[in-house]
Amino acid sequence: MNSQSGLLSLWTQGDIVTRAVALLLLTMSLASWMVILVKALGLRQMSVQARAVEGFWHASDLNAGVQQLGGDVTNPFRQLALKGQEADAHLQPEEGNRQLIDSLDRNDWVTRCLRSSIDESTTHLQSGLAVLASVGSTAPFVGLFGTVWGIYHALVAIGLSGQSTIDKVAGPIGEALIMTALGLAVAIPAVLGYNALVRGNKGVITQLNRFAYDLHALFVTGARIGSPNAFKTAKVLPLHKA
Repeated sequence: MNSQSGLLSLWTQGDIVTRAVALLLLTMSLASWMVILVKALGLRQMSVQARAVEGFWHASDLNAGVQQLGGDVTNPFRQLALKGQEADAHLQPEEGNRQLIDSLDRNDWVTRCLRSSIDESTTHLQSGLAVLASVGSTAPFVGLFGTVWGIYHALVAIGLSGQSTIDKVAGPIGEALIMTALGLAVAIPAVLGYNALVRGNKGVITQLNRFAYDLHALFVTGARIGSPNAFKTAKVLPLHKA
């Protein structure tokens, strides 16, 4: 294999199909890494936002608690608190302005509103994961297609030249096999990134469900439920609704 072999030779000597496959793998790699970086930064930001939840419960009232969660409108914990606040406000309609929700039980109405907010946050967390799943499952086959196509053209060129010695065969065949390696190099980070992000999303959703449980108790009973030993320690953190 001479100095012109490898990726450069694969590109310069390949036909339009080989180059299209190489560009497709490059695009898939860039897309997967972009999703991984963006979602990883988002999860890191949400972990910081989750740590501010405890400050919410030590605020003097609900509005001050929302301020403790920060001003980021994309903060899922802030959205959850605002959704609960709106649900509570709807349960106190003005005189003569009754609505369908007035016939709903307070517990059911608050639960529906909080669940709706969690579902929206879950949808946002899962956005982009389909790209990683698609890249991880298809990139090896795209690379394999490039390998088969490259080997086919290498064998055709060798047959036309009439020379089938090992030095004439090894170079073109080896360059075609690079496509398989490229397919794996694109797929492996996508699969690992997908698994890591799914695990991170589950952690955030668990924290949202825990916060929603406490908010539900606040809007239904007027106080946050403390630790599992709350009845023994009487640890209940009150938060007056503004």
